[in-house]
Amino acid sequence: MTLSQPNPIQENAACESRSLSSSHAPAWYRPIFSPEHGIYVMLFGSFLTGAAAGKEWTLATTLAFVSAFAGFQAEHPLVLQIKQRRSWKPRFLIWGGIYAGIALGLAGYLYLEIPLLLWLYLGAIAGFGIDAVSVFYRQQKSVTNELLAFAAVCLAAPFAYIVTTGSWTISVWGLWLLNTLFFSSAIFTVKLRKPKTASLMPGLIYHAIASGIIGIVCYCGWLAPSVAIAFGVALLKFGSILVWLKWYQTTPIRHVAMLETVSALLFLAIVAFALLPAHLIPNLG
Repeated sequence: MTLSQPNPIQENAACESRSLSSSHAPAWYRPIFSPEHGIYVMLFGSFLTGAAAGKEWTLATTLAFVSAFAGFQAEHPLVLQIKQRRSWKPRFLIWGGIYAGIALGLAGYLYLEIPLLLWLYLGAIAGFGIDAVSVFYRQQKSVTNELLAFAAVCLAAPFAYIVTTGSWTISVWGLWLLNTLFFSSAIFTVKLRKPKTASLMPGLIYHAIASGIIGIVCYCGWLAPSVAIAFGVALLKFGSILVWLKWYQTTPIRHVAMLETVSALLFLAIVAFALLPAHLIPNLG
Protein backbone atom coordinates (compact mmCIF):
# COMPACT_ATOMS: atom_id res chain seq x y z
CA MET A 1 0.00 0.00 0.00
CA THR A 2 2.94 2.30 -0.13
CA LEU A 3 3.79 5.01 -2.61
CA SER A 4 7.30 5.70 -1.46
CA GLN A 5 8.92 2.38 -0.54
CA PRO A 6 8.96 -0.91 -2.45
CA ASN A 7 8.45 -3.29 0.51
CA PRO A 8 8.04 -1.27 3.72
CA ILE A 9 5.82 -3.72 5.61
CA GLN A 10 8.10 -6.67 4.93
CA GLU A 11 11.21 -4.74 5.92
CA ASN A 12 9.60 -3.34 9.05
CA ALA A 13 8.19 -6.71 10.06
CA ALA A 14 11.65 -8.27 9.74
CA CYS A 15 13.18 -5.52 11.83
CA GLU A 16 10.49 -5.87 14.49
CA SER A 17 10.96 -9.63 14.57
CA ARG A 18 14.73 -9.40 14.97
CA SER A 19 14.37 -6.75 17.62
CA LEU A 20 11.79 -8.66 19.65
CA SER A 21 13.95 -11.76 19.65
CA SER A 22 16.98 -9.91 20.97
CA SER A 23 17.77 -8.62 24.45
CA HIS A 24 17.08 -5.10 23.23
CA ALA A 25 13.44 -5.75 22.29
CA PRO A 26 11.38 -2.53 22.30
CA ALA A 27 9.30 -2.05 25.43
CA TRP A 28 5.58 -2.57 24.95
CA TYR A 29 4.90 1.07 25.79
CA ARG A 30 6.98 2.41 22.88
CA PRO A 31 4.55 3.66 20.19
CA ILE A 32 4.49 2.06 16.76
CA PHE A 33 4.10 4.32 13.75
CA SER A 34 3.56 3.22 10.18
CA PRO A 35 6.57 3.77 7.89
CA GLU A 36 4.37 3.98 4.77
CA HIS A 37 4.99 7.63 3.96
CA GLY A 38 3.10 7.44 0.69
CA ILE A 39 -0.12 6.54 2.50
CA TYR A 40 0.30 9.55 4.78
CA VAL A 41 0.37 11.74 1.67
CA MET A 42 -2.71 10.02 0.23
CA LEU A 43 -4.66 10.15 3.50
CA PHE A 44 -3.90 13.79 4.21
CA GLY A 45 -4.39 14.84 0.59
CA SER A 46 -7.76 13.10 0.28
CA PHE A 47 -8.97 14.46 3.60
CA LEU A 48 -7.98 18.01 2.73
CA THR A 49 -9.77 17.87 -0.63
CA GLY A 50 -12.93 16.79 1.21
CA ALA A 51 -12.51 19.61 3.72
CA ALA A 52 -12.00 22.06 0.85
CA ALA A 53 -15.26 20.84 -0.70
CA GLY A 54 -16.95 21.47 2.66
CA LYS A 55 -15.56 25.03 2.54
CA GLU A 56 -14.80 25.26 6.26
CA TRP A 57 -12.99 23.49 9.11
CA THR A 58 -15.03 22.69 12.21
CA LEU A 59 -14.50 20.78 15.45
CA ALA A 60 -16.15 17.77 13.80
CA THR A 61 -13.61 18.04 10.97
CA THR A 62 -10.75 17.91 13.47
CA LEU A 63 -12.25 14.87 15.23
CA ALA A 64 -12.70 13.15 11.88
CA PHE A 65 -9.08 13.88 10.97
CA VAL A 66 -7.83 12.35 14.23
CA SER A 67 -10.12 9.34 13.73
CA ALA A 68 -8.89 8.75 10.18
CA PHE A 69 -5.24 9.11 11.22
CA ALA A 70 -5.66 6.73 14.17
CA GLY A 71 -7.46 4.22 11.97
CA PHE A 72 -4.56 4.26 9.52
CA GLN A 73 -2.07 3.81 12.36
CA ALA A 74 -4.08 0.90 13.79
CA GLU A 75 -3.69 -1.06 10.58
CA HIS A 76 0.11 -1.21 10.71
CA PRO A 77 0.69 -3.14 13.99
CA LEU A 78 -2.30 -5.38 13.30
CA VAL A 79 -0.94 -6.23 9.85
CA LEU A 80 2.46 -6.98 11.39
CA GLN A 81 0.75 -9.33 13.86
CA ILE A 82 -1.05 -11.11 11.03
CA LYS A 83 2.25 -11.57 9.22
CA GLN A 84 3.80 -13.05 12.39
CA ARG A 85 0.72 -15.02 13.38
CA ARG A 86 2.66 -17.99 14.74
CA SER A 87 3.46 -15.97 17.85
CA TRP A 88 1.63 -13.18 19.66
CA LYS A 89 3.43 -9.85 19.93
CA PRO A 90 1.99 -7.82 22.85
CA ARG A 91 3.42 -4.56 21.51
CA PHE A 92 1.60 -4.97 18.19
CA LEU A 93 -1.67 -5.90 19.86
CA ILE A 94 -1.51 -3.15 22.49
CA TRP A 95 -0.79 -0.32 20.06
CA GLY A 96 -3.12 -1.69 17.43
CA GLY A 97 -5.82 -1.73 20.10
CA ILE A 98 -5.02 1.81 21.31
CA TYR A 99 -5.15 3.27 17.81
CA ALA A 100 -8.29 1.29 16.94
CA GLY A 101 -9.94 2.43 20.18
CA ILE A 102 -9.27 6.09 19.39
CA ALA A 103 -10.48 5.71 15.80
CA LEU A 104 -13.64 3.80 16.71
CA GLY A 105 -14.44 6.00 19.70
CA LEU A 106 -14.33 9.21 17.66
CA ALA A 107 -16.08 7.55 14.73
CA GLY A 108 -18.86 6.39 17.05
CA TYR A 109 -19.31 9.88 18.47
CA LEU A 110 -19.47 11.40 14.99
CA TYR A 111 -21.98 8.74 13.91
CA LEU A 112 -24.32 9.74 16.75
CA GLU A 113 -24.20 13.29 15.42
CA ILE A 114 -24.32 12.35 11.72
CA PRO A 115 -25.94 8.93 11.01
CA LEU A 116 -25.11 9.35 7.30
CA LEU A 117 -21.61 8.17 8.16
CA LEU A 118 -22.75 4.56 8.64
CA TRP A 119 -22.36 3.62 4.97
CA LEU A 120 -18.96 5.24 4.86
CA TYR A 121 -17.84 3.28 7.90
CA LEU A 122 -19.05 0.03 6.37
CA GLY A 123 -16.97 0.74 3.27
CA ALA A 124 -13.86 1.47 5.34
CA ILE A 125 -14.33 -1.67 7.45
CA ALA A 126 -14.79 -3.77 4.31
CA GLY A 127 -11.59 -2.30 2.87
CA PHE A 128 -9.62 -3.10 6.01
CA GLY A 129 -11.06 -6.62 6.11
CA ILE A 130 -10.11 -7.32 2.50
CA ASP A 131 -6.60 -6.00 3.09
CA ALA A 132 -6.22 -8.16 6.23
CA VAL A 133 -7.29 -11.28 4.32
CA SER A 134 -4.88 -10.39 1.50
CA VAL A 135 -2.03 -10.03 3.99
CA PHE A 136 -2.94 -13.40 5.53
CA TYR A 137 -2.68 -15.06 2.12
CA ARG A 138 0.34 -12.93 1.11
CA GLN A 139 -1.54 -11.27 -1.75
CA GLN A 140 -1.27 -7.69 -0.45
CA LYS A 141 0.94 -6.57 -3.34
CA SER A 142 -1.51 -7.56 -6.07
CA VAL A 143 -2.82 -4.70 -8.19
CA THR A 144 -6.42 -5.54 -7.29
CA ASN A 145 -5.77 -5.42 -3.56
CA GLU A 146 -3.78 -2.20 -3.81
CA LEU A 147 -6.56 -0.54 -5.83
CA LEU A 148 -9.12 -1.55 -3.19
CA ALA A 149 -6.84 -0.39 -0.38
CA PHE A 150 -6.24 2.99 -2.03
CA ALA A 151 -9.98 3.41 -2.62
CA ALA A 152 -10.57 2.74 1.09
CA VAL A 153 -7.98 5.31 2.17
CA CYS A 154 -9.48 7.90 -0.20
CA LEU A 155 -12.80 7.58 1.65
CA ALA A 156 -11.16 10.24 3.80
CA ALA A 157 -12.44 12.78 1.24
CA PRO A 158 -16.19 12.11 1.67
CA PHE A 159 -15.55 11.56 5.41
CA ALA A 160 -14.20 15.11 5.76
CA TYR A 161 -17.02 16.55 3.66
CA ILE A 162 -19.86 14.77 5.44
CA VAL A 163 -18.68 15.57 8.98
CA THR A 164 -18.08 19.19 8.01
CA THR A 165 -21.40 19.82 6.29
CA GLY A 166 -23.64 17.15 7.83
CA SER A 167 -24.83 16.16 4.35
CA TRP A 168 -23.62 14.66 1.11
CA THR A 169 -24.00 15.34 -2.59
CA ILE A 170 -23.23 13.30 -5.67
CA SER A 171 -20.23 15.55 -6.34
CA VAL A 172 -18.48 14.38 -3.17
CA TRP A 173 -18.46 10.84 -4.56
CA GLY A 174 -17.03 12.24 -7.77
CA LEU A 175 -14.31 13.79 -5.60
CA TRP A 176 -13.65 10.41 -3.95
CA LEU A 177 -13.34 8.81 -7.38
CA LEU A 178 -10.95 11.54 -8.52
CA ASN A 179 -8.74 11.02 -5.47
CA THR A 180 -8.79 7.24 -5.90
CA LEU A 181 -7.85 7.39 -9.58
CA PHE A 182 -5.15 10.01 -9.01
CA PHE A 183 -3.38 8.30 -6.12
CA SER A 184 -3.76 4.82 -7.65
CA SER A 185 -1.62 6.04 -10.53
CA ALA A 186 1.38 5.50 -8.26
CA ILE A 187 0.67 1.76 -8.13
CA PHE A 188 1.62 1.49 -11.78
CA THR A 189 4.52 3.94 -11.76
CA VAL A 190 6.26 2.40 -8.73
CA LYS A 191 5.94 -1.08 -10.28
CA LEU A 192 8.04 0.16 -13.20
CA ARG A 193 11.04 0.08 -10.85
CA LYS A 194 10.76 -3.69 -10.35
CA PRO A 195 12.05 -6.04 -13.09
CA LYS A 196 9.13 -8.45 -12.69
CA THR A 197 6.49 -5.72 -13.09
CA ALA A 198 8.29 -3.24 -15.36
CA SER A 199 5.90 -3.60 -18.31
CA LEU A 200 4.56 -0.28 -19.57
CA MET A 201 1.27 -1.69 -20.82
CA PRO A 202 -0.60 -1.92 -17.48
CA GLY A 203 0.22 1.72 -16.73
CA LEU A 204 -0.81 2.87 -20.20
CA ILE A 205 -4.11 0.98 -19.98
CA TYR A 206 -4.81 2.28 -16.47
CA HIS A 207 -4.23 5.93 -17.30
CA ALA A 208 -6.32 5.65 -20.48
CA ILE A 209 -9.24 4.06 -18.60
CA ALA A 210 -8.92 6.49 -15.68
CA SER A 211 -8.97 9.47 -18.06
CA GLY A 212 -12.10 8.09 -19.68
CA ILE A 213 -13.77 7.64 -16.29
CA ILE A 214 -12.94 11.21 -15.30
CA GLY A 215 -14.41 12.43 -18.59
CA ILE A 216 -17.65 10.48 -17.99
CA VAL A 217 -17.88 11.75 -14.41
CA CYS A 218 -17.53 15.33 -15.67
CA TYR A 219 -20.12 14.77 -18.39
CA CYS A 220 -22.57 13.43 -15.81
CA GLY A 221 -22.05 16.46 -13.60
CA TRP A 222 -20.38 14.66 -10.70
CA LEU A 223 -17.29 16.84 -10.99
CA ALA A 224 -16.71 20.36 -12.21
CA PRO A 225 -14.12 20.55 -15.02
CA SER A 226 -12.03 22.92 -12.89
CA VAL A 227 -11.71 20.12 -10.30
CA ALA A 228 -11.37 17.20 -12.72
CA ILE A 229 -8.44 18.87 -14.49
CA ALA A 230 -6.34 18.01 -11.43
CA PHE A 231 -6.07 14.46 -12.78
CA GLY A 232 -3.83 15.97 -15.44
CA VAL A 233 -1.09 15.99 -12.81
CA ALA A 234 -1.11 12.16 -12.83
CA LEU A 235 -0.90 12.13 -16.63
CA LEU A 236 1.95 14.65 -16.60
CA LYS A 237 3.81 12.61 -13.98
CA PHE A 238 3.32 9.35 -15.88
CA GLY A 239 4.38 10.96 -19.16
CA SER A 240 7.51 12.40 -17.54
CA ILE A 241 8.40 8.99 -16.13
CA LEU A 242 8.09 7.44 -19.58
CA VAL A 243 10.45 10.06 -21.02
CA TRP A 244 13.04 9.55 -18.25
CA LEU A 245 12.31 5.88 -17.62
CA LYS A 246 15.93 4.79 -17.21
CA TRP A 247 16.50 7.43 -14.56
CA TYR A 248 13.26 6.57 -12.78
CA GLN A 249 14.09 2.86 -12.58
CA THR A 250 17.52 3.42 -11.05
CA THR A 251 17.19 6.59 -8.98
CA PRO A 252 17.16 6.26 -5.15
CA ILE A 253 13.72 5.69 -3.66
CA ARG A 254 13.81 9.06 -1.90
CA HIS A 255 13.64 10.74 -5.31
CA VAL A 256 10.55 8.71 -6.16
CA ALA A 257 9.00 9.71 -2.83
CA MET A 258 9.77 13.36 -3.58
CA LEU A 259 8.18 13.09 -7.04
CA GLU A 260 5.02 11.52 -5.59
CA THR A 261 4.82 14.12 -2.81
CA VAL A 262 5.26 17.09 -5.17
CA SER A 263 2.64 15.62 -7.53
CA ALA A 264 0.20 15.16 -4.63
CA LEU A 265 0.74 18.74 -3.44
CA LEU A 266 0.14 20.08 -6.94
CA PHE A 267 -3.02 17.95 -7.21
CA LEU A 268 -4.23 19.24 -3.84
CA ALA A 269 -3.51 22.86 -4.78
CA ILE A 270 -5.53 22.61 -8.01
CA VAL A 271 -8.49 20.96 -6.25
CA ALA A 272 -8.39 23.40 -3.33
CA PHE A 273 -8.28 26.48 -5.58
CA ALA A 274 -11.25 25.10 -7.52
CA LEU A 275 -13.34 24.28 -4.44
CA LEU A 276 -12.50 26.83 -1.75
CA PRO A 277 -14.43 30.11 -1.63
CA ALA A 278 -12.44 33.12 -2.83
CA HIS A 279 -11.96 34.65 0.62
CA LEU A 280 -10.18 31.52 1.87
CA ILE A 281 -7.67 31.36 -0.98
CA PRO A 282 -4.38 33.18 -0.24
CA ASN A 283 -3.69 36.20 -2.40
CA LEU A 284 -0.61 35.24 -4.35
CA GLY A 285 -0.43 38.54 -6.22
